[in-house]
Amino acid sequence: MSKIFIRSNSSGALKKTALYDLHVKLGATMVPFAGYSMPVLYSNQTHIQSHLWTRQHAGLFDVSHMLQSKLTGSDAITFLHKVTPTDFTVLPAGQGSLSVLLLPKTGGVVDDTIVTKETDSQFYIVTNAGCIDQDVKFFNEQLATSGLKDVSWKPIEGKSLLALQGPTAHQVFKKLLKSTPEDVDSFYFGHRREFQLSNGVDIEVARGGYTGEDGFEISIDNKHAREFAEMMLHDSECEAIGLAARDSLRLEAGMCLYGHELNTGVTPVEASLNWVISKSRRAQGGFNGYEKIMDQINNKSYEKVRVGFKYTGRGPAARTDIPIYDAEKKTQVGVVTSGSASPSLGNINIGQAFVAKGLHKRGTPLFVQIRNKYYPIEIIKMPMVPTHYHKQ
Repeated sequence: MSKIFIRSNSSGALKKTALYDLHVKLGATMVPFAGYSMPVLYSNQTHIQSHLWTRQHAGLFDVSHMLQSKLTGSDAITFLHKVTPTDFTVLPAGQGSLSVLLLPKTGGVVDDTIVTKETDSQFYIVTNAGCIDQDVKFFNEQLATSGLKDVSWKPIEGKSLLALQGPTAHQVFKKLLKSTPEDVDSFYFGHRREFQLSNGVDIEVARGGYTGEDGFEISIDNKHAREFAEMMLHDSECEAIGLAARDSLRLEAGMCLYGHELNTGVTPVEASLNWVISKSRRAQGGFNGYEKIMDQINNKSYEKVRVGFKYTGRGPAARTDIPIYDAEKKTQVGVVTSGSASPSLGNINIGQAFVAKGLHKRGTPLFVQIRNKYYPIEIIKMPMVPTHYHKQ
């Protein structure tokens, strides 16, 4: 096992992505986020306009604060099968999968992650910006105690990560490539491959994203990131979009946000992410938290479930930690994890929450309590807005 490279997001001066100066030039309101100075909103659009632009056109997001890393070695899959519940033996080369990093014994979620198989001995991993310190510690500890000899993990330095999202994202993307448009048409959701831009710059691209729309997540050398961003923004279909709209877009798409829907006290079963627990792994076992997670699956021993909800009337949005009560308004049965008005659904209030098992079925009526007043909600299916991924 090779020595592990350490990267930290501990307190200190805010870091800047390679696009920082461009954000400022575009009139962005910059805010501290996960140790970085990041754009929350741009002066040319309101939050609602930014959100709807991404649903109708193409939005460009700077997500360079997220951690890109590589796991390599002949024992790489064995290690992944220890720390995640997903079967990576059956994943084709060039394809990625959402998974979760799990704590030993408890099966609590350390982070959610996209893992892409490049070869059987090399994987590209993206994890959350706000979890860098705990992810580094987790990988260090798990590698040190794995007993595996040929596996190493190392963050990727000097690369920006840009997300181009929306129904016309493919049109914007195609125009910038040396390759033919057909190369993009046959490039499907979950796949990752290299492309070359018209200026000769090589990029690595995954098709997918965090908004529920078609799109691309593009890894590019820092020195070329600004020029590439400006090439995309030169297209009238593409606008720069900040963190505010990214959050409301992912909420509508039913995506988890670590620190809200996910944390070390939540298992993937409780988070309604059973699908990342491969059927083959359920039979084989060997992953962190296996006994607890399988007991929750087989015996329904969990007590809470992640759900989506919408208001059935008017009222202020239910934000994080707002209590949820039963239909009689007598007993607290859950808690809101995220909530806001939904620009795509006529600004009705929506959210995600954990509610008691048995109250998680679609159509269940409940109440949120805000400032000692009760507002009726209804459990709804996620995603709340249909997804538009480019699937085969």
